Amino acid sequence: MKITVAETAGFCFGVDRAVNLVYKMLDEGHKVCTLGPIIHNPQVIEDLENRGVVIVDSPEAVPSDCEVVIRAHGVTKETVASLEKAGISFTDATCPYVLKIHKLVKQHSTENNIVLISGDENHPEVCGFRSYCRGKSYVFKNEEELLDLLNKNSDIEKSEIVFLSQTTFSVKEWKKCAEIIQKVCTNSISFDTICRATQNRQEEANELSQKVDCMLVIGGRFSSNTVKLKNVCSENCRTHLIERLDELYGIDFTGCSNIGITAGASTPARIIKEVEVIMTENFNEQKITKETQDQELFLAAVDSIDDTSDNPNVVGIVVGIAPNEIQVDIGRKYAGFIPVEEYSNDPTADPSKELKIGDELNLIIMKTNDNEGTMKLSKRLYDRRASWKNIVAAKENDEVLEAVVSEVVRGGVIVYPLGARVFIPASLTGLGKDEDLSQLLKQTVKFKLIDLDEQKKRVVGSVRAVLREERKAATEAFWAEIAEGQEFTGTVKSLTNYGAFVDLGGVDGMVHISELSWTRIKHPSEVVNVGDTVKVYIKALDAEKRKISLGYKRIEDNPWEIFKRDYEVGSVVEATVVGLTTFGAFARIIDGVEGLIHISQIANRHIASPKEVLSIGDVVTVKITDVDYDKHRISLSIRVLLEPEVVEETEEAAEEVVEETADAVAEEVADEAVEAEAAE
Repeated sequence: MKITVAETAGFCFGVDRAVNLVYKMLDEGHKVCTLGPIIHNPQVIEDLENRGVVIVDSPEAVPSDCEVVIRAHGVTKETVASLEKAGISFTDATCPYVLKIHKLVKQHSTENNIVLISGDENHPEVCGFRSYCRGKSYVFKNEEELLDLLNKNSDIEKSEIVFLSQTTFSVKEWKKCAEIIQKVCTNSISFDTICRATQNRQEEANELSQKVDCMLVIGGRFSSNTVKLKNVCSENCRTHLIERLDELYGIDFTGCSNIGITAGASTPARIIKEVEVIMTENFNEQKITKETQDQELFLAAVDSIDDTSDNPNVVGIVVGIAPNEIQVDIGRKYAGFIPVEEYSNDPTADPSKELKIGDELNLIIMKTNDNEGTMKLSKRLYDRRASWKNIVAAKENDEVLEAVVSEVVRGGVIVYPLGARVFIPASLTGLGKDEDLSQLLKQTVKFKLIDLDEQKKRVVGSVRAVLREERKAATEAFWAEIAEGQEFTGTVKSLTNYGAFVDLGGVDGMVHISELSWTRIKHPSEVVNVGDTVKVYIKALDAEKRKISLGYKRIEDNPWEIFKRDYEVGSVVEATVVGLTTFGAFARIIDGVEGLIHISQIANRHIASPKEVLSIGDVVTVKITDVDYDKHRISLSIRVLLEPEVVEETEEAAEEVVEETADAVAEEVADEAVEAEAAE
């Protein structure tokens, strides 16, 4: 079977830009909310939701703790206005080609002309175009709808027409419609707004589908460009649209020797690669698989014992274990042996570690050698035949299985539950898109069986299915028991400018920045970092929106409680000046507690401004003169500590002045008396 993958398959520029933008924000620790699915691809959306991305339909539903991203298809003019009016900041991930059409409509649409749009009327991209139309606008899907529209609206032919299309519209259909409009509407201008990537993808799909027996189109069933790719290919050959890998196993490829693969603009490259690998490795009819060999060996084994027994099944007792075989006693004249490669379906199984002398094994006879008196046996074939019944039962009962990952192969991993070989595609292992599959080797995983092919004995499993159910069950149990005031030990998952998100065990809660510290901080990273283990408590719950508000700071760490314990009115303390105003200075007593030194309490003399005496950073000795715990106000004074010393010095100086004055007066009186006597 030849597999050909279209060169243009997969992400286009606009989609790649939008998806990478969201992943970058998540990696930086942002809590992200998108207005509608960022793109039309279920696997990408599921992966983003698993990483905490919230999808909403309107600005009113945007959580207060999320940063908004506008999807690649864009939104209406009214939606943007609602975001701005509500004061919600947003990042616009609208495809540049879509924004170009918005601009064209704004430039050329008037109240008197008519805008004709070829596309899907309900598609968010088209809804965005129409919101910028100032006058009438009409949307049609194909040539037939356009003709019907022209017949029912005679005013269109007489009006000025602006004609454009959805970016993912069919190129073939666009040309038909453009030709009709050019003939019927003589006063019209047309803009070919089909994305060039879309056009190239459709042209290549058309060419490839003419050369192959069957086409696989990978992408979301609600993706416009994916559906149009399917329509293009269906005109030339048998075509199947698949969203998920497990859908491959429900397709009959009988008679198909040449298969083509293409994908919509919203399909990641890794999913395209996984489909190619699965098709190459598991559906190549020209390749003799291990399972086919097993079937042939099993049938040969049954045929070979017709002259020995009517039952190919025997029970053997282990009598010896060698590096290359296990010797068993089967209760017959033949010496039984099991080649080591026939011991188990699991290539990592080690009989020397798993078996001991005397163990009983269920076996199938593969070959009898009468000349040598030996019988070749297989435990692997017996286990495989018996295990299939268990595998079928496990699938029917939706059972969760456990097994050790034995192999890492192209596109996934291999496990051997119940003796059967099960393939788990990379996208269903539970790992992220860029994570290395080798980290699962030798690890025990839980999974469910999602597809069985009884004829080929092929089984596909999914770890993600189990993880999804476990997360859902854990979330429901958590919300059933959670209550305000409960304490948890969690792990800091991400940081934003307004808080920290903490994983409480599968459920996230947010500690607002104001709840991280009793003192003012500019960013949560001043207190916690991603990966830190923290003790938090539930402050508030919103069960309907599944939002949890957490508290982190403790009452015993409240600086005011510490101040109340260690200080009182009348205490003399050292304080650091942290602010200056016209009416005084603020001084920090301990972290988180500041007091005011009124301008009248800074010096023992009149000052016009606190800056005459103090500077920010000065350490001063102050006395606590008053405390209002309710209003968190403290009055401090420097002056009261200066006044006693200053007053004493003033009194002594006054006494000296009085004494000096008295002496001077006495001397003056004496001098006057002497002068009087002399005159007499």
